[in-house]
Amino acid sequence: MKVAITGATGFVGSRLVQRLHGKGHKVVVLARNTAFAQKVFPSEAFPNLEIVAYTPNASGSWQSVIASCDGVVNLAGEPIAEGRWTPERKQEILNSRKLGTQKLVETIANANPKPTVLVNASAIGYYGTSESATFDETSLSGNDFLAQVCQAWETEARKVKDAGVRLVILRLGIVLGNGGALGKMIPPFKLFAGGPIGSGRQWFSWIHVDDLVNLILQALTKPEIEGVYNATAPNPVRMADLSQTLGRVMNRPSWLPVPAFAIEALLGDGAIVVLEGQQVLPKRTEETGFEYKYPNLQSALTQILT
Repeated sequence: MKVAITGATGFVGSRLVQRLHGKGHKVVVLARNTAFAQKVFPSEAFPNLEIVAYTPNASGSWQSVIASCDGVVNLAGEPIAEGRWTPERKQEILNSRKLGTQKLVETIANANPKPTVLVNASAIGYYGTSESATFDETSLSGNDFLAQVCQAWETEARKVKDAGVRLVILRLGIVLGNGGALGKMIPPFKLFAGGPIGSGRQWFSWIHVDDLVNLILQALTKPEIEGVYNATAPNPVRMADLSQTLGRVMNRPSWLPVPAFAIEALLGDGAIVVLEGQQVLPKRTEETGFEYKYPNLQSALTQILT
């Protein structure tokens, strides 16, 4: 199988490339920064990998490569929880997903032959935030900024179905692994200054990066998989439970909470990502028979940190 990937040099994308390459698949990395991609994926270690210059919102030579691919995985998008949400930043977050997906879908539709499947990332921010509600794939969308971004993102992805291409949308929870969100939480614990963020009551719907990669592989290779699936573990926790479990695995205390105002001062509106949450269950994902390697937080953090 030959797979084109946007966002391939990121935390999730790089792990996906490694798995696909290790299984003998051919991989096309669509990279905005080809020099950086070549450092991440040196040719001597990745002989079946091709790096192609990619401009998400514009036409280019990258479009001709799509016709040679069996599948496409779209993981590209500006980071959400980094920096304050100025009006300009919010527009970048939206455009990087909406316009990039729009151009990618247009390219897939015009390809001859066409890839058979598009696996498109979304996020559990689609559902909005709540301390009490439980969401699954049938739940309605929220109405805050992140929900609107996810709606626009998914709307563009769904247009690929008009071209007869199978579509799988994965609504990602917080991805745990060596890096990402967990990488930002570990340093305070190492300094014996870790603790819950904000009230501690907000839900934390998570997934181990290896389970996410396995979900993407399932979406690519199983033609019966189609539509929306929550890419979350079946056992979400509240932030206080996350903090306690992280402290236990690291053999560190978890008594020093990070006040909400400190996060708000740093991130502004973007603080919603960590101060509010949602309890999201992978109902359709489990119905496919998918088996989680790390269904519980303790096992996931133990694998990552020990």
